[in-house]
Amino acid sequence: MGKEGNTKNFVLRVDAATMEALERWAGDEFRSINGQLQWIIAEALRRAGRTPERKSEHAHTDEK
Repeated sequence: MGKEGNTKNFVLRVDAATMEALERWAGDEFRSINGQLQWIIAEALRRAGRTPERKSEHAHTDEK
């Protein structure tokens, strides 16, 4: 996902059971909850074919 200078914060409300499941999953993957959510979102975007282009990749494509 984004890097430090290019991130946006938002509030996410989830029920307790979902949060507990996320905490277990993140622990199994040795990630923080935030890192796990970023991975889940990136994976969902990739699977849906909606991965945003990154500026460095876009600039590289324009050079060809």
